[in-house]
Amino acid sequence: MSAVLQSDNPAILLRHDDGGVTTLTLNRPSQFNSLSEELLGELQAALDAIVADQGVRVVVIAGAGKAFCSGHDLKQMRANPSKEYMQQLFRRCGKVMTTIGEIPQPVIARVHGIATAAGCQLVAACDLAVAADVARFAVSGINVGLFCSTPAVALARNMGRKQAMEMLLTGEFIDAAEAQRRGLVNRLAPLDQIDAEVKKLTDSICAKSSLAISVGKRMFYKQLEMGLQGAYQLASETMACNMMAADAGEGIDAFMQKRKPEWKGC
Repeated sequence: MSAVLQSDNPAILLRHDDGGVTTLTLNRPSQFNSLSEELLGELQAALDAIVADQGVRVVVIAGAGKAFCSGHDLKQMRANPSKEYMQQLFRRCGKVMTTIGEIPQPVIARVHGIATAAGCQLVAACDLAVAADVARFAVSGINVGLFCSTPAVALARNMGRKQAMEMLLTGEFIDAAEAQRRGLVNRLAPLDQIDAEVKKLTDSICAKSSLAISVGKRMFYKQLEMGLQGAYQLASETMACNMMAADAGEGIDAFMQKRKPEWKGC
């Protein structure tokens, strides 16, 4: 099933649902899928709708045209130079990025082309990322006198501090192989095989208990912000509660009986 999330023609965000996988495609190819305030609004609305959609097991974020996402729409920003506008814009962008981590479904970035500035931030904000071997990444705001402060938040949570800082201070591009070495990307594939590589991930995730996936994702991000003792307390309580779920009992029984589990999502 396909759906368009905006009445304008062409739509700036496309949604496609297939077998539990929802693909959201940034659709501003002539602007290299830059994140205008309108596109951020559409992306936020789509993510908000997905939260309660039990038919969605995995979300894939993709880009139309040559680029994945080139960052914020600089023309729109220059046309609205007030501090109040900038504060509102970056709050909206930050909300989209944090929502990606908060929704129960895993979110995969499908990166086929360049991902720069807030586009690189979007990759870093996703739970997983698959990149074409020709993709390139940069946080290049420094080249126009603007330190990429908001992308720095996500970037520093994906790679080593010095590696992130080098990208932020120089604005230089890294290739897909280097992005994988630094922890920004999980998997690489030739451009013509990127969809097959994404499907390997989505198939694997969809075969698991949706309850265990959502519980685990929530715990994973929460414990990252805690001290070691608190993290283990949270993890222990999460595992104890998870063990009380029907899916955990079914999964263990199926493993011992050497059969495929029948997940209930509870």
